[in-house]
Amino acid sequence: MDMGLNNKTALVTGSTKGIGKAIALELAKEGVNVLVNGRNHKEAECVVNEIKAAYPNTSPQNAAANIVNAAEREALFEKFPQVDILVNNTGIYEIMSYDDVDDAVWEQYFQTNVLAANRLCKFYMPNMLSNGFGRIIFIASEEAVMPSGQMPQYAVTKSMLLSLSKSLSKLTVGTEVTINTIMPGPTLSENVQQIIESVFSDENMTFEEKEKTFMATNLPNSELQRFIRPMEIGRLAAFVCSPYATPFKGSPIRMDGGLVPTIY
Repeated sequence: MDMGLNNKTALVTGSTKGIGKAIALELAKEGVNVLVNGRNHKEAECVVNEIKAAYPNTSPQNAAANIVNAAEREALFEKFPQVDILVNNTGIYEIMSYDDVDDAVWEQYFQTNVLAANRLCKFYMPNMLSNGFGRIIFIASEEAVMPSGQMPQYAVTKSMLLSLSKSLSKLTVGTEVTINTIMPGPTLSENVQQIIESVFSDENMTFEEKEKTFMATNLPNSELQRFIRPMEIGRLAAFVCSPYATPFKGSPIRMDGGLVPTIY
């Protein structure tokens, strides 16, 4: 299906690996010129080259910057003053006891997971409204609506993204600009795959067997009973960015593998 995104420009934050990279690749597949962002310039350049090789009709660019850092963020704005699509994917997470989450940790999570994304929205959204088209997507988590208690500092910030998305969407009334949130469930990122491999390092099992055993033991409520693949989230994000998804306005879009037990 042609998503109608040819020659659009997208900034995907945190797109050197994991979900962000998968979104960047899926958008490039649709003819989008992707601005690859991450803190490491060499890693971003590697993804740019990968996209160029796979989708030579697109023009990806290296947009390496630490978006939490004001100076680097301003330099990014100066270099890339306008985009059609903004995917706020950058985020940090770590399993932590509530007693260990001090004010410095709370501040770090707010700055990285929420305020950096908000600052990008504040800069890029006015031009989207002026141009009559734009897409902003926040990447949240099932933790936003079903906190596990294992990382309160992360769950709170992901819940905040749902509220921010809905609030900003109110400013797009009557326009072709949309602002939505995608909530992935447990996803097979590079780090997760390493964790699974390490848990079963002494077992003579295929990865698929390790994954199935891990899910049954640790995430028995998942209906999917496997980790979501980043590409699956990337494909969903590409559709949400398309003109066909304009009716999604301020929507929390779940792709959690059936993990969340509620009907809403």
